[in-house]
Amino acid sequence: MDIAIVGRPNVGKSALFNRIAGRRIAIVHGQPGITRDRISAKCEIRSQPFRLWDTGGIVGTGETELTADVQTEAARAMEESDLILFVADGQDGLNPMDRELARIVRKLRKPVLLLVNKIDDPKHQLRADEFSALGFENVLPISAAHGRGIQELLEKIGTFLPSCGKTQRPTPNDEGFREQGAEQPTAIAIVGRPNAGKSSLINALLRDRRTIVSETPGTTRDAIDIEYERDGKRYLFIDTAGIRQRSKHSSSVEVFSVMRAERMISRADICVLVVDAAEGIKAQDRRVAASIQKARKACLIALNKWDLLRGHGKQREIMENAIANARAGLFFIDYVPVLVTSALTGEHADRIFKMIERIRRAARKHIGTGRLNRVLRAAFAANPPPIVKGKRLKLFYATQSGGDESRPFAPPEFLLFVNSPRLLAQPYARFLEAKIREIEPYLGLPVLMAARPRTTTASS
Repeated sequence: MDIAIVGRPNVGKSALFNRIAGRRIAIVHGQPGITRDRISAKCEIRSQPFRLWDTGGIVGTGETELTADVQTEAARAMEESDLILFVADGQDGLNPMDRELARIVRKLRKPVLLLVNKIDDPKHQLRADEFSALGFENVLPISAAHGRGIQELLEKIGTFLPSCGKTQRPTPNDEGFREQGAEQPTAIAIVGRPNAGKSSLINALLRDRRTIVSETPGTTRDAIDIEYERDGKRYLFIDTAGIRQRSKHSSSVEVFSVMRAERMISRADICVLVVDAAEGIKAQDRRVAASIQKARKACLIALNKWDLLRGHGKQREIMENAIANARAGLFFIDYVPVLVTSALTGEHADRIFKMIERIRRAARKHIGTGRLNRVLRAAFAANPPPIVKGKRLKLFYATQSGGDESRPFAPPEFLLFVNSPRLLAQPYARFLEAKIREIEPYLGLPVLMAARPRTTTASS
């Protein structure tokens, strides 16, 4: 069952969405028009699952070039939903835009709960009574910010859910609904600078205009979760706000958006770093790549807007030059594959799925202990570690840690038993990593290496 939250801008829709979902998903801010894409969360009441949709303000002001797109997405959410939560602002009172939206909602002939928000005190009940003039049967005063009336709202929503029992009080599910025994989808964070084409790329991958696309940098502010199934595999795309330098953030909303985007990197199984191929690698692309590397996440690079380069010479030569320039600009993640694509035309977009599966297979690779030790001992002999304060690093034994089946994109981890861990300097660790990648490339995955002092068990 799908439930849509609708209303004019700045009435508290996102605050209500977060309250019902039981966790902070949508951005809540005093500035009107913050929510632009429709955002969903899986919730449950009395073990009955439903999908909750947050939408942008349907009637009102905002960036004029985005208003139509925002309203279209909100209208789609209402049409596809089984219950509509119509939110109004009790502090502002009945507004002409509320009347217009009520007219739109009634045409859908669907169940409606009219929620008069920002009724923070029982003494303000009379403000809610004013909204009875809109003619809806169910009018509930609530305060999304303070939780007032939310339990009663959940009780009411529960009556619309199928097979709804009445013995247990409904509560929000903090973790969201998960299908029992079902394999969890691969979480893919789409990250990059503003206006690199992240949302357009998702639309090309899904073959559906699911997210709002605009030439205005910074259109996506919330992190949008989009589920998708392809060839029997489940994916969860996380469309994030464009990440730019903190000194260039235009507002507190953008700062919060970027913080959320950075958190989405840590939440993802794999990151797709979208780069504007026409502009090439910029300083902020390197910062985003460094954030992915720091989070120890699997990654691939999508050079978007290939259509802008394709007609300027020999196609293969241009593509090779674009890839070479990207690798040079992001040399510190040279293990990451680079794909050329065009979100506008959809050209080569499907290769992203194939590359994700190649990286998944690479994460399952394991180097046998005997082979690993032979390679590393040969590396030590050919290029001995530097002497540090009169001591040189000695390798006694190395092993690759066992993989974690619950993390299909977990990077390979190698444990080195040595005479003194502090003698393993970063340059030499990178040298050993390069030797490991010669026998197993671990495409798209960082290689983790840790040193421990030799113990009696390790040396026996």
